[in-house]
Amino acid sequence: MEARDDADAYRRYLAGMDASMRQKVALTAAHLLAVGDLADMGMGSGSGSHALAALYPGLSVVGVDLDPGMVARAAERYRLPNLRFVQGDVAAPVFPEGTLEGILDSSVLHHVTSFGGYDRDAARRALAVQARQLAPGGVLVLRDFLDPGPGVVELSVRDDDGEGEAPATCSTACLLERFAMEFRSLSESPGFPLEPLGADGPGWRRYRLDRTHAVEFLLRKDYRRDWEAEVREEYTFATQETLEAWFVSLGLRLLSSTPIRNPWIVNNRFVGHARWTEPDWPATNVVVVGQRVRPGEGVVLRAESDAPVSGYLERSRWRHLDSGVEHDVVRRPGATLDVVPWFESGGAVHVVARRSYPRPILGDADAALDGRRPSTWVTEPLCVQQADRPAAQTAEELLAGFGRIGDTLLAVEEGGRWFPSPGGLQEEVRSLRVHIEPVAVDVPLVVENGFTTAGTLRSLAAEQVLRAAQVGGLPDARLELAVYDLLAALGQSPGPWIGETLRLGEGSAPQVGSLERPRRRRWLRAGGESSFLLHRARRYVEHDASGEQVGERVLESVIPATRSTNTVAVAPLRRAGGRVWIGLEDDDLPVAQCFTGSSATWVVPAWRLPRDVTGLEDSRAWIRARLEERHGLVIDGAWELGGPFAPSAGVTPELVWPLAIGVADEGSGAVPLVWIPLEEAVASTHLVDGHTRVVTRRAAHALGLLSRAAQTA
Repeated sequence: MEARDDADAYRRYLAGMDASMRQKVALTAAHLLAVGDLADMGMGSGSGSHALAALYPGLSVVGVDLDPGMVARAAERYRLPNLRFVQGDVAAPVFPEGTLEGILDSSVLHHVTSFGGYDRDAARRALAVQARQLAPGGVLVLRDFLDPGPGVVELSVRDDDGEGEAPATCSTACLLERFAMEFRSLSESPGFPLEPLGADGPGWRRYRLDRTHAVEFLLRKDYRRDWEAEVREEYTFATQETLEAWFVSLGLRLLSSTPIRNPWIVNNRFVGHARWTEPDWPATNVVVVGQRVRPGEGVVLRAESDAPVSGYLERSRWRHLDSGVEHDVVRRPGATLDVVPWFESGGAVHVVARRSYPRPILGDADAALDGRRPSTWVTEPLCVQQADRPAAQTAEELLAGFGRIGDTLLAVEEGGRWFPSPGGLQEEVRSLRVHIEPVAVDVPLVVENGFTTAGTLRSLAAEQVLRAAQVGGLPDARLELAVYDLLAALGQSPGPWIGETLRLGEGSAPQVGSLERPRRRRWLRAGGESSFLLHRARRYVEHDASGEQVGERVLESVIPATRSTNTVAVAPLRRAGGRVWIGLEDDDLPVAQCFTGSSATWVVPAWRLPRDVTGLEDSRAWIRARLEERHGLVIDGAWELGGPFAPSAGVTPELVWPLAIGVADEGSGAVPLVWIPLEEAVASTHLVDGHTRVVTRRAAHALGLLSRAAQTA
């Protein structure tokens, strides 16, 4: 278990990292359990291995590098009890088979291909060797560059930002022309076709070239000091689809496949320095995470056919008394409880959750805005359907079936209550916090769902859960909110924010509002057929690595009939008078009325996107226009507010993309927002909308307000 000063040491150490290392550690560590043996393949200087060992004392980190001199220097410079370095080839066996909890390949596999005759299949062979070294349940995290796939683009670069022909001093246009002759210099025929198209305005020159070559140049154009070495390497050794196929063929269940656009690189190296014909900037990296399954378990879940709707999901229509607007609402039978066992050891809070639970409906989502593949194996709270027994008794009987956990119960208390998506889902999340004695948990769950696994019960560091959510490694919002509420109840800090930094400028003072307002009823049950939500049933099939079917189940779900499954939820933020304020809308929703008798619901601005809005830049432009039109906001910044989340993975593949918007002022809008101090909004019991709870907590976390509240608790 962690020592009491481990959490503080983590915060101090993380704060001292540069932005690049923070993101690298965040993206990879989000999928690690922070315990067990981890191999950092191709560790280079050893700084990354040292960072992981320092941040996670429960990990036994081994840095591996082919160069014995590099290994010796790293061992001399970096010394920790849980860190060592060994000489080894990342493409050959280094550790006994089935012994590692984790393997990290960070920017190493493109070296394997580049210095192996540009043989792209060499990366697949290296992954095959590494996969065999994983223990069942262990994870392989690959972070590297990404081939964007075939296609031709037009790329414009500056031709007035340098002089001469030397790589260190020449213009970007001159460097691109040189790169077109020198790329892959170790091959017999280096270079690639580059078609000059002439000037593209003062100081700019345009070219036509293959998309992959354009990305290769954009990713290395600022690395001029070692240009001769840079042109030897081929960064983009595989497409996202190729990497995913490799992982599956090796018996690795995909937990994540996410293109990354490093905000600092985009804002400082792309914007203003290059222009191209794609709507979004290329990914600066990709993170693919695979988990080795136990014998007999599947690695792929997908819908293979439609099935008759059985009526498991119940649909209804509701009409607003004033406007006449109608809402479709869907519900599933019974009331469920999220049971969150937790314990504290050495000052660190841990929660017990089920890991790699099959949620195949998530695979039906429309293309994600950033190109990620939705994971169909998720980490989520223990969920149980409540029958005629009281909630606490239901939780105790559930945990009694898990051996040692059932013998360690200390107390049961009510957690939070909220509606995950009250715009159309008649569901209330009700959580119970169960205090247990410290216990290491790793229990395979009983299969009752038609598939080969129901996941594994594991204990997770609470701060690690939040870090995973900040970088898109935790699609389930219920566990994240339960952890936020638990840490708040204990008066503990949620740890450092490792998502994008929010840089709010000083704006005008808002008209201050209050969360108190009268109860009201604005909805009546209406007849007629559903028009917005499409109700369907599908047959989901589980396959193993060889493609053989090993499980199946028919599940019902709903999707918007005419809109995308992508939703954007916005936290409008303004800094004024030494405080941060969030803008909320006083709305009426039928689901709230069903549960509480009052339709009044505080919400942040949120919209399901049209199906033709498919990229990050398109979605931000669309959202900006809606905010200006509906609320009259004067916007001066936009930032990702952590990774996307699924509000109810058992009913809909909807994915919510949280976005923080900096507001400088507001003009006349059709619907004025009510401005509340952000800290008050987080602490309020009036916020029962799931989207609103997520974005308020993340915004407060990103701005350091949750840590401040914990220190004064």
